[in-house]
Amino acid sequence: MREAGQVVQEKGKGQVAVEGKWERPALKGPVIAIDGPSGAGKSTVARRVAERLGYSYIDTGAMYRAMALKVLRSGIDPQDAAAVGRAAEATQVAVSGAPPGRVWLDGEDVTEAVRDPEVSRVVSRVARVPAVRARLSALQRSLAERGRVVVEGRDIGTCVLPDAEVKVFLTASLAERARRRQQELERAGHRASVAQVRREMESRDVCDASRELAPLAVAEGAVVIDTTSLSVEEVVEAVLRECADL
Repeated sequence: MREAGQVVQEKGKGQVAVEGKWERPALKGPVIAIDGPSGAGKSTVARRVAERLGYSYIDTGAMYRAMALKVLRSGIDPQDAAAVGRAAEATQVAVSGAPPGRVWLDGEDVTEAVRDPEVSRVVSRVARVPAVRARLSALQRSLAERGRVVVEGRDIGTCVLPDAEVKVFLTASLAERARRRQQELERAGHRASVAQVRREMESRDVCDASRELAPLAVAEGAVVIDTTSLSVEEVVEAVLRECADL
């Protein structure tokens, strides 16, 4: 079945890049899809689940952040969908499949740069652009076709890989998610109050859930885990229980 998008070609050990047309064959092994809003613990949990299972790990949010970083560096208005789309067509994104995972933008390692607060403020707008989603969704599917992979994001179980063997939706209270993200920013050397982070997170939640293309939602058949009062290890164990029959 041919779908809009791009195919990925090997760039080196653990790296892939977007180029050409994409055609989807059958998945070759188990796929675990982990979705949820910002601050719910997706990245940490997905990495640890992948490590425990010996699976590859795909952070799809980092891919969108890389595209948002390209938009910022190019001086493009994130609201200008046509300009963002043109930039996406000329942009190369690569990721590593081994936890903890790294991301490259046009050959440059931007794993740390994509976590900048300014990137966080514009990534949802960039992710709404159809050309961006088509390009990156195709990359994500192509990576998942190898099987034995944990893929985390916001539309994996609903749109990118709706036939994943295990689908999990992680959530938490807004207050707890804001607290976690503020601590994460502080560890990275970025100063921000919990109130500021909460406002930005709430705005992003609305943007992600209301966008016309691939909105944030619980996938059919997904297990919902509220991580508010759980430790990371408790959440990891809960996800692993869902994978017991793989």
